[in-house]
Amino acid sequence: MIDLRRLHMLRLVHQYGTVTSAAEALHLTPSAVSHHLRELARELKVPLLEPQGRKVRLTPAASLLIEHADGLLAKWEETLADLESHRAGAAGPLRMCGFTTAVGGLVAPAAGALRREDPALRIEIRECDTDVAVGLLAAGETDIAVIEPTPDAPPPGDLRFDQEPLMEEALDLIVPIGHPLARHGSVRLEDAAEETWISVAPELCVHHHQVMTHCAAAGFTPRFAHHATGWSVIWALVANGLGVSLLPRLAGGPGDQQVVRVPLTGGSVPRRRLLTAVRRGSRGNPLIARGLRALHDAVPARCDRLAA
Repeated sequence: MIDLRRLHMLRLVHQYGTVTSAAEALHLTPSAVSHHLRELARELKVPLLEPQGRKVRLTPAASLLIEHADGLLAKWEETLADLESHRAGAAGPLRMCGFTTAVGGLVAPAAGALRREDPALRIEIRECDTDVAVGLLAAGETDIAVIEPTPDAPPPGDLRFDQEPLMEEALDLIVPIGHPLARHGSVRLEDAAEETWISVAPELCVHHHQVMTHCAAAGFTPRFAHHATGWSVIWALVANGLGVSLLPRLAGGPGDQQVVRVPLTGGSVPRRRLLTAVRRGSRGNPLIARGLRALHDAVPARCDRLAA
């Protein structure tokens, strides 16, 4: 009988392009992954990988196997979910992950509510970017990922995952107290066209690209002077009069910083949608179902909860 873990490994090698990257996602050594894939090829009596420069690619036989493997792995997750439903008083662990604002604004409150409801429930949380979260999910290292539809996210038709909408939120313009734009109940994004802008460093996350995209839709190119590694630093830079920025509703900053959130209006109000992703077939797992319900319940009133 084929070891389903080896199918996971082959899928990750296909996703990342190298055995080394797949091994890192699985927390294994490259030699261990190579050994398992050689054994899988021996069991199936077909070659699975062939070199492509410094990377490897799947052989036609391996590509055919992957097509069938997605269905097999989904069925396996359904089996695990059915078995889990027979366990009385399941204690976990329930493993959840997401990017910074998703963990702070959704995952942590959801986990706290679950623990208050069931103090014996074990929960493991990991903060990571969407591309890492997807890798962890595919490798079976996490159960629920909160992700944003970005170039790093799996497409809606990816057969490995079951994705559902969770919430949508507006992005607000943040300015220092006393700024002329702070005197209005709301402003148009184009009203900030002449301002100095601040964003998260482009290589760290999609925030910089999103600001560029939203400002372009409003008819201008933002002039960036400062980049940060996180929201709290952006908050401090804005508070000290060094520029303005866009901030998701889920993101906050230190309470002692003098910053004003100004809602945006008009035809180019930037918004952001968040999704939940689980391995296909695992949504019926009672623990995962509880986690998903808790995430929906954790969506704050300042954001829009989306129907699953």
